[in-house]
Amino acid sequence: MALSIASLNSGSNGNCYYVGNDREAILVDAGLSAKETDTRLKRLGLIPTKVKAIFITHEHGDHIKGLRSVIKKYKVPVYITTNTHQQCRLRIKEQYLRTFNAFETIKIGSLSVTAFPKIHDACDPHSFIVSCDSINVGVFTDIGSACKNVVHHFKQCHAAFLESNYDEEMLDKGSYPHALKNRIRGGKGHLSNRQALQLFLEHKPPFMSHLLLSHLSENNNRPDIVQNLFNRCAGNTEIAIAPRYEESHVYDIDSTARYVVRPMRHKIVKHQFQLSLFQ
Repeated sequence: MALSIASLNSGSNGNCYYVGNDREAILVDAGLSAKETDTRLKRLGLIPTKVKAIFITHEHGDHIKGLRSVIKKYKVPVYITTNTHQQCRLRIKEQYLRTFNAFETIKIGSLSVTAFPKIHDACDPHSFIVSCDSINVGVFTDIGSACKNVVHHFKQCHAAFLESNYDEEMLDKGSYPHALKNRIRGGKGHLSNRQALQLFLEHKPPFMSHLLLSHLSENNNRPDIVQNLFNRCAGNTEIAIAPRYEESHVYDIDSTARYVVRPMRHKIVKHQFQLSLFQ
């Protein structure tokens, strides 16, 4: 059974990633309002009622600002660590609140979701692998460095959302205060284009068919820089950019087929602006 993946939004203005099959789906993070989440799913031809759970990576606003409204609309459980829930200070009804532990596999229908700790400037950050019928999709964003956990799980992925946040020269020459620059690139912030490429080149499995480069900075990166950098050494992996202000294509990930992309429906792009600590 193939897994379908899409980014509904990716960046410091909001993050939300879709992974599902023909029966059920999950969202990783809820950085969009319920209305916008619903609109984007429908524009992609995805059925919102297939969403059976939400998994939260960490407490930063661009990952949780739509959580309460999404829970209210979809009436599905949210999986979040105890520390992250306490830190984000969101009131979640007990009937929808679920906790998880590192390396614990949670079953959502035929989907298996496994969390693992990562390095980021948050209280208890985790990333996720979503699996079904031996197909693995990873969500690797908001990563200060490619730690052993990230490398181990990246090697298992048929497809991945991978952070490629900033161009090192653009950040260095940009207008951000020196302290903020150091926070971004200091090992607990975000991966640069070069660091993301190094992870890809050194640890990409031969069966990885799709890589969606994600969480690009608006001020310290450009999609064309990232696309060109990875295209030169992509091999058999299709490279795509997860957009900042709209949804991506839907990609169907199958262990025996490559480069399966669904045609997109007409899209009306709605820009949402929000300043975040990391842009």
